[in-house]
Formats: sequence, C-alpha cells, structure tokens
Amino acid sequence: MISFASDYTEGAHPLILKAFVDTNYEQTPGYGSDRFCDSAKEKIKKVIGKPDAQVFFLVGGTQTNSTVIATMLSDFEGVVSAETGHINAHEAGAVEYTGHKVMSIPHHLGKIDPDELEQKLAIWTGDDSYDHMVHPGMVYISHPTEYGTLYTLDELTRISDVCKKYEIPLFLDGARLGYGLMSLSTDVTIQDIANLVDVFYIGGTKVGALCGEAVVFPKGRAPKHFFTMIKQHGALVAKGRLLGIQFDTLFTDDLYFKISRHAIDMAEKLKAVFIEKGIPFFIDSPTNQQFFIMEDAVLDKIKDKVTYSWWEKYDETHTVVRFATSWATTEENIEMLRQIL
Repeated sequence: MISFASDYTEGAHPLILKAFVDTNYEQTPGYGSDRFCDSAKEKIKKVIGKPDAQVFFLVGGTQTNSTVIATMLSDFEGVVSAETGHINAHEAGAVEYTGHKVMSIPHHLGKIDPDELEQKLAIWTGDDSYDHMVHPGMVYISHPTEYGTLYTLDELTRISDVCKKYEIPLFLDGARLGYGLMSLSTDVTIQDIANLVDVFYIGGTKVGALCGEAVVFPKGRAPKHFFTMIKQHGALVAKGRLLGIQFDTLFTDDLYFKISRHAIDMAEKLKAVFIEKGIPFFIDSPTNQQFFIMEDAVLDKIKDKVTYSWWEKYDETHTVVRFATSWATTEENIEMLRQIL
C-alpha cells in the first residue's frame, strides 16, 4: 500500500528528528521563550525581509486560523472567504465557534476574484441595514488554495488594494505555503506576501514538520496580548522548543524551500503518469495537489493498493480524486503508482 492521500501522512524530516535527539537533554524555558524559538524567528524575519515583523508559533492549522481570526475581529465582525476556503468548508465551524461568521463569496478554482470581492464589500457596507448586519472585518485567502491553485502577484496585489480601501486586514493561510512558493509557474515570493498582507502563516505540519505553524505579522501589528490569547485558544505548547527546533531547522540552509521544491518535482512526475495512462485532469494544478477524473470501477480495483483523497462526484460513473505529493515522496512511489494504474 502506498499513500498519496495528503502531504502530512509522513512524520517529520530526518534533520528535524536529528535536531530533536541532539537537543533532547538540554533544559530550556517553556512557552516559546527558548533559544530555538528565538533563532527561528530571526531566520524567518530575515527570509521575508522584515526585521520588525512579529512571529508566533502555534500547534496546528485549525488553531491558527481560528485564533488569528478571533483575535483580530471585533465581536460584530465576520471574515470574508471563498466558498471553498478551508475555514468555510473543512474546519468544522471552528471560526463560527469563536462567535465570528464566515461570509462566503463565489470562488474560481478556489480563488477569490478581486473585482467580485470589491463589489461584495461595496454591497455589504452600502446596505441601509448595515448596522443590523455582520460587518466584514477581514479577508481570508489561502495560497495554495483548496484546489492547489495559486494567486498571481497581480491578483494578490489587487486583493490587497481592496482590503486597504475598505480598511480591513488581509489574512493569508499558508498551510502549504512552501509548495506554492516553489511552484514552477508562480510569480509570487515570500517577500511579496510579506509586503501585501497583514498576517500570514508559514505551514510546518504539511511541509516537513511533525506539527506547528509560524504566524507572521510582517508589519509588526499583532493584536494586543496576542500571546495570551494564543493560550486562551488552546494553541500554545508548553514545550515551545518543540516548534522552535522544527522551524529553526526548516529555515537553515533553505531546507523549507528545498523540500517544497522536491514535492513539486514529484508532482510533475505524477502528472506524467496520469497523462501516460490517459486519465484526465479535473484541474491542472501547479502545486503538489493534483486532481483527476477517474472511473469508479478503476478506483474500486486500486483501493487496496493506493490511497488518495475523495474530492467530489463528477458523474454517475466517475469521481474527482486528489493525489498529493509531499516532501517525502520518492520516485519509487511514483513508479509503484504507475505500475498499479
């Protein structure tokens, strides 16, 4: 059995495991006040080109999304997201659980259109009943999106401009950020993101870490007492070194970017296999998440040999499925899949 179900089915990169072992008996302060967290923060600030940025380490993506959104919004505000946005579709109502409505708008292969966003904000804020409504207080996007698609620099700039016009923050979910940044067809850099958004996070869980996400406020405008509120939301690790060691390792010698590029290279090889077998794409994704239209009969035959993610029904006899590569995918995995198909 081989798995292409997701990009976090493996444990952690060997260099991270080695760093854990090498530092295991070192005694450090808790809650992120250790030398590893300090070092990781400085490396992240350097790579994004923002020496005054604020960086915080949280345990996982859902905790990160709900904590950032809840702490940045007023009680009467909601967050604008694509219908397919992770916070709207796959986080079990975690944002609504904090008392904030997810205000969904149409998507285009997972992305928000800047013009549609501005039109929607104009309608909401121009409504005569505005004072009786949930106010749009933030815009949420992910890069890559749920469909593995990417925003162009122009699209990201235009969305940023819309947010500035309406004086609301732009939040970028970077759970798979490495795979987006190292895509062969992107024109967006991590420095561009730092310049255009108000808060984003660098995903570790899906990009080589055992767990953890690095939340970055590039302009140094974290909510007041953000650290305390991280703890209040159950997203703070007592042994903060667990996250510091991982991100310090990932941002040493460009490891984060190298292993992300590896996943992209493996995705290109995976795509070639499906093309060879005549299996059509549902979306020609430029990242590590690949979507195909497969016959249900074929899926039934391979179910005991390979795992993948069910996505949606295509018609009565076909299903859209997702195959994801990761930092740990090997060429041997791709060849095994080719033989299975």
